[in-house]
Amino acid sequence: PWAVGEETAILHGGFLLAARLLQPRPLRELRKADWPRAGVPITDALREIGERCPSPLGLWKKEALGEPRLFVQLLLALPPAVCRGQLESLVEYISSETSPSDIRFFLDVWWEVLKHREGQEDATVSAFSALIHQHGGESSLEDGLQPPKRFKGDPGNAPAAPGLPTVLLEGLKQIRGSIAQPRLRCYALANLAELLCLSPGLGPGDSPLPVTEHLAKVSAMVSLWSSDTESQYHPCGLGEKVREAERSMSLLCLTKPSREELFGGLDLLCSLLQAWGEELQDTLRGSEELCFESYRLLDALSSLGKNLDFLLETRDLGEGETRVVSELAQLTKDFLRDTSAALKDLDTSLVSSVAMAIIAQRLDRHVDTCSVFASEKAWAFSKAWVECLVENKALFQTPELVLKLLETLVNFATSHHDQEAQELQMQVTKAIVECYTELSLSDKNKVISGVLASWGGPGLSQNVQVVREGFQEDLNVTLNQITESVSDEGLARAVASMARLTLLCPEATVKQVCHLAVVNLGAHQFLAQILCSFPALSFLESHEDPGRPRSLVVRCLEEAVWGKLSTAREEEQFLQFLAFLMQPGSATPLVSPAEVTKAFVLPCLKSDSAQIELSLQILSKVLGIPSCSEEHWIKSCHPFPLLLSLCKLLDGYTKYWHQPREQLFPSLETKDLILNILCQLCELVGPETVPSSELWVQSLAWLHRKVASLDWTVGLRLKKLYGDYFKNEVPATLFEICRLPEDEWTSQCWPAYGPGSGLLAWMECCCVSPALGDTMLALLSVNVDNPEEVNLFSKGFLVALIQVLPWCSPGEWKRLVPVVEQLLQRQVLHVPYTLEYVQHLPLLNLRPFACHLQLSVLFLRGFQLLCSSSCSSWLPPEAWLHVVQLYCASLTDLLASLKAAAGAASQPCAQEVSFTCIQLFCHLLHVAAMLPAEGCEEPLLVVALEVLSQYEVSSKADRSPCAALRRANEGHFLQSITDSLGHEELRGTLLQKLSKLGA
Repeated sequence: PWAVGEETAILHGGFLLAARLLQPRPLRELRKADWPRAGVPITDALREIGERCPSPLGLWKKEALGEPRLFVQLLLALPPAVCRGQLESLVEYISSETSPSDIRFFLDVWWEVLKHREGQEDATVSAFSALIHQHGGESSLEDGLQPPKRFKGDPGNAPAAPGLPTVLLEGLKQIRGSIAQPRLRCYALANLAELLCLSPGLGPGDSPLPVTEHLAKVSAMVSLWSSDTESQYHPCGLGEKVREAERSMSLLCLTKPSREELFGGLDLLCSLLQAWGEELQDTLRGSEELCFESYRLLDALSSLGKNLDFLLETRDLGEGETRVVSELAQLTKDFLRDTSAALKDLDTSLVSSVAMAIIAQRLDRHVDTCSVFASEKAWAFSKAWVECLVENKALFQTPELVLKLLETLVNFATSHHDQEAQELQMQVTKAIVECYTELSLSDKNKVISGVLASWGGPGLSQNVQVVREGFQEDLNVTLNQITESVSDEGLARAVASMARLTLLCPEATVKQVCHLAVVNLGAHQFLAQILCSFPALSFLESHEDPGRPRSLVVRCLEEAVWGKLSTAREEEQFLQFLAFLMQPGSATPLVSPAEVTKAFVLPCLKSDSAQIELSLQILSKVLGIPSCSEEHWIKSCHPFPLLLSLCKLLDGYTKYWHQPREQLFPSLETKDLILNILCQLCELVGPETVPSSELWVQSLAWLHRKVASLDWTVGLRLKKLYGDYFKNEVPATLFEICRLPEDEWTSQCWPAYGPGSGLLAWMECCCVSPALGDTMLALLSVNVDNPEEVNLFSKGFLVALIQVLPWCSPGEWKRLVPVVEQLLQRQVLHVPYTLEYVQHLPLLNLRPFACHLQLSVLFLRGFQLLCSSSCSSWLPPEAWLHVVQLYCASLTDLLASLKAAAGAASQPCAQEVSFTCIQLFCHLLHVAAMLPAEGCEEPLLVVALEVLSQYEVSSKADRSPCAALRRANEGHFLQSITDSLGHEELRGTLLQKLSKLGA
């Protein structure tokens, strides 16, 4: 609009006509008395422009004619020197023949200068400002008769013009005698006081008011304008009043008073208060209510008074300055003493409406106001409040505001149960959930943390009925959809869905996830990933026992899953699910090893516990998780009682085959797990796990004393823990066959270990660990040069072997068999090889396979003794399957060793391997024929087929001239041996395999 065009021409024409009417004086010397005549062309021109231009340019007439805000905006768009000059012209204008309207306009301009902010100008001012900056420089404005010229600034020679505060102060000095109305006097004093408060020399500056005080002040202003018919804002709507009130409270004057201007202003204020103070006090005391100007005065003087006290206390002032400040401080106190009470009685009933208007218009303090809006219970759930929330959801998308809204929702829901209240709750809940949905995952976790801290596991559903209604169905449908779309791509969507459910009812959501993780095949890791996206769920509950908080997730696992696992697959998925929650890779663990141990291990470490085996698997898992701090987590789990519980479980295995059938007891396979756990614990539990070395020694002594009543082998397994504090305690008979150093070993006399039991004790030591097995081999005392001693040792060894065999766990047996092999290789153990399954003398080199053949025969002799009449009642029927499984495991290892030996042979040995396989097969069938109990066929069949497969490979590798004849003869022999087998199913399957070999 400022380009040379039609509107500019009309305005220029108006000024030319005005200039002609004023001749011979120039237009710049226009006096107030000339305006009724010379001003008409100008107002007509503005009116014409206003009628031609659409809104907002159509507002020219109203803004340009007596509108201080636009005047100030245009004024401050000018170069500094021109700006000051124009303000001086205004002061000069209103100082002549001053009228109340002149005073009002001057004070309005002053007030607008204080409130002005850059960046809030309309299009007209912006265009004007752009034009000014485009032409640059400063100008001596030409006479109105001349055509428009560009500004011709000369900054280098520009005089040092005074600042705007100086001009305003000078203007007030000049018109002070004309200000008679109390209202205008209040206005003038308030402007002056607020200008001075902005001076950097007066103090550190006011920090922003607390938002509640801010809202109360805005509400008070709006109330004053609404009740004051003389106020220019009286006819405005609430939104406009609130907007203006916020401007009035956020003064950012662009030209702050200098020190010289400050003290000049303080002196002027002191003078004006002395002149007007008493009369104004009487007026304020006599009026029933404040007007906006008097309210501003009291508020501004109150602030100024505090700043003056600060100035007196902290600044070095000259004598004259001190006098002025002290005098003004006293005047201010005296003035406020009788009048400031009026500030306390202001109407703040519009606070809620004001807050909503601030939010709706996004005004300065709208962020802080949202916080009050969300938490102010007295405003909540009015129709206007709900509408404001719904329409301004975007402003409430922070975790703090969402939590405040939730607290307000719960507070309302607990006291309002009618139908209308339910509908409002539905609207508000929907809006809050939408705000929450837009948060980042990190912020969602903050909200969930807040929900758990405020309402515990049940969350909102505990108090908000509209959340409870339909939640279970929503939960089932959503989680079913999640488990049906297990994929990396679906993870983000699943986490978003889970976030909503977790907000509404954390406990029910976690329980359902835990349940599905166990029963849905393959979904456990995906669901664990989802749960671990919410570290807030690591919340510790303390409502049951404030001194011992417990994990929400662990409780949900206990209540939803633990004790309800019906299959081995479910137990395995539960174990893997739990492991992921403790070690989720890059995410934060959701449960700690200590929490898991206390919940799922410590209460179940009894042999008759239904969950004992799963608990031990869990304990094994958690012990493998490294500690996150210097102090290992095991310290908080009562490590010594835990060790004792494991030792007692081990001791129970000494009576394993004599336990009542109906009594629960973990399997012998689980014994290996217990042994591994005990080994892990002995590594982890050290002096650092107890507060002092003295307590460490006491704890060791306590454990040693308790373990002394258990089986002696249990103590050997604690050697790593005992260190040098205690010797190895073994039966005295062990010293008869071993050269045991007495500084490490000590003998005990136990009734179960009478004469001749030394080898039994020796074998039990070999079962403890490979290292102890090596020690036993090294310390074994057998005179191989004495045939009788070797013969007695070998017979005793066989008896001891079958005594140990049924009680061995798979791991212990695996540790014992290599010791036996060592004795065979050293030829300390004599096992004669008979030719009961040999038709013809084999002219072969069987030396590389002698140990394999001897070990197989040893096993056969053991079973012959075990199945003899002298031992017929020694083992219960259920023990035979275990013994056969151990035997079959050894044969499998023997086959692997046979294959390795054949591969390492320097000469072809296919015939030797075939012969050895045939012997193993015959020994195995012999054992199968002797077994007194049914149900052992499966492991025997598996190994027999493995032996035949190995035989097939080696016989086919035989390239000798008579290989075909030999294979035929061997096939007939194997079939004849198999035909004699009594187990029909075993016999039929093996004969079928042999027929394929013959083909």
